[in-house]
Amino acid sequence: MVIIMKKVLIFQGGWDGHEPKLTSKRFASMVESEGYTAEIYDTLDCLADADKLCEYSLIVACWTMGDIKNEYVVNISRAVGKGTGLAGCHGGMCDAFRQNTEWQFMTGGQWVSHPGGDGIEYTVNVIHGSSPITEGVEDFPVKSEHYYLHVDPAIEVLATTRFPLVNYYHSSNKIVDMPVVWTKFWGNGRVFYTSLGHHDDVFDNSPNAAILMKRGLIWAAEGKQYAIDNNLTTERFENNAKMY
Repeated sequence: MVIIMKKVLIFQGGWDGHEPKLTSKRFASMVESEGYTAEIYDTLDCLADADKLCEYSLIVACWTMGDIKNEYVVNISRAVGKGTGLAGCHGGMCDAFRQNTEWQFMTGGQWVSHPGGDGIEYTVNVIHGSSPITEGVEDFPVKSEHYYLHVDPAIEVLATTRFPLVNYYHSSNKIVDMPVVWTKFWGNGRVFYTSLGHHDDVFDNSPNAAILMKRGLIWAAEGKQYAIDNNLTTERFENNAKMY
């Protein structure tokens, strides 16, 4: 059996309002408590070496907005396709690189609004039995931005929140349950996202949010060893990727 090195790459930057340094430090602590080694980078150039990215168990995005070289997204896409996990929260993953549709395709969603701004009180409704990530976690309140996202219909939704709470233009439509936490697959890789995390202290103020985040990080990271143990290849993906 081949045992991989349990390494995690975290890249931080973009808009400072989402406190990328604080969330990166928190996520590094979470994975390190489970035996992983975390490397934090302040530049997207850490994504330039496609082969090196494939050595990581997990890539964590903490980079709101900004621009990225398409080749870097291709490198991440191929690494995740081979089994490296991808995870992130809030705008650090699903409001990163707004102009890159491949990034949105891979991550499973894109932020479009937070009606009412910060300080909205809402409930996160956990879907029980949907995943080991949610096991034993009950519904919980949050006071933060209320994220409205456009989402991939292929995602596995682990938690939702009810819209609308704020009387904005969207409130003319029917009530919807917006995904808050989800997983999906990208080739042989696992992808985890939560829209919670506008500020780092959300994870202190809502402990269940921290539980879901940590479990999601580890779930995504464990996919790398699973892909190796089960001899999962990427040929069927790579042949069609050349057409993209």
